[in-house]
Amino acid sequence: MDNQTPSDDTTDPAPVEISVVSGLDQIAAEEWDSCANPDGAGQRPLDPFTSHRFLLALEQSGSVGEDSGWMPRHLIARQRGELIGVMPAYAKTHSQGEYIFDYNWAHAYENAGGAYYPKLQAAVPFTPVTGRRFLTAPGQDDLGMGALVQGAVQLAAQNDLSSLHVTFCTEEEALAGEQMGLLRRTGQQFHWYNDSYDDFDGFLAALSSRKRKNIRKERRTAQGFGGTIHSFTGDQIQPEHWDAFWRFYQDTGMRKWGTPYLTRGFFDLAQEHLRNDILLIMCERDGRWVAGALNFIGRDTLYGRYWGCLEDHPCLHFEVCYYRAIDYAIQHGLVRVEAGAQGPHKLARGYLPTQVNSLHWIADPGFKDAVARYLDAERDAIDEEIEVMTAYGPFRKEKGEYNG
Repeated sequence: MDNQTPSDDTTDPAPVEISVVSGLDQIAAEEWDSCANPDGAGQRPLDPFTSHRFLLALEQSGSVGEDSGWMPRHLIARQRGELIGVMPAYAKTHSQGEYIFDYNWAHAYENAGGAYYPKLQAAVPFTPVTGRRFLTAPGQDDLGMGALVQGAVQLAAQNDLSSLHVTFCTEEEALAGEQMGLLRRTGQQFHWYNDSYDDFDGFLAALSSRKRKNIRKERRTAQGFGGTIHSFTGDQIQPEHWDAFWRFYQDTGMRKWGTPYLTRGFFDLAQEHLRNDILLIMCERDGRWVAGALNFIGRDTLYGRYWGCLEDHPCLHFEVCYYRAIDYAIQHGLVRVEAGAQGPHKLARGYLPTQVNSLHWIADPGFKDAVARYLDAERDAIDEEIEVMTAYGPFRKEKGEYNG
């Protein structure tokens, strides 16, 4: 791929230069994080997944790279030598690990004689979490995003890539990108929102009686699995916990994806560099770790990432992944819990349907028009689905309904 793409941005007389790096080790952590988490000095990162240390761990562990089909091609925008924006991006030879799926687009294009792969993906690999993808320095939002969009499109076009996909971007980015001529796509996930609850019982009080009783029953069932549930973060996390969690992760990965996305080395690097960003919930029975869930902690959000188990126990998954996450969020004043992709079953457990967004550029004009028509219909269907599911949510319709 070309190493440098000039931007023709005309909002400032000084040109913006876009360079492309094939690894996070080619830019200093302080520089990258000045855009990824620009107000994060001395604070927990707003988004742990776009931090230099997280993305570098993916690369150093071999979880992404040439053999994985995720080839780093990160964009760096500078004006007068000053960094104004960065974007995590990858040349991809497949559509795995994205969670906003375009398999049907690839099949249609290839059936018509086109080559859909490779493509350019602006994303956090294997991470269906909403966050900024156009990581701009303070005060450079418009100029930085415009330059990164233009640079990414030019990079794809100059290297004969079929398309550009910016997945799980923020709604603000999606609307701005649409104004720039990109195609906007919507989907949905289930998120839990903290309505300033004092404790878990306060959350339960907001639910309908039937849902409240069901959750209490599930928690009693799960907590009676015959062992103990532990919550670890920071220095409380020990290498033995990763040994056990790797077994859980392999089991889940083999069943869901055929091959786990993350390598064993990623968890070693997580212990070394990421443990302060992690909440690890582990279940112990008869002196043996039998199940666990990995969460990442943002400044205002808890992100549920992976669950796995060696033993099946009724409702333990709900307790460890959903209810313990809510407990932690309430105790630490977090705004929401994002529990990952898919899962309408989360609705009954207090997680509400929430729109997620992506942006797309397609080189072939005819194919672009076909996809645009598809996205118009899909957005209408997603909007209707979110409206219907929200109406069937677990929360009380009348404030006076609570009866214990």
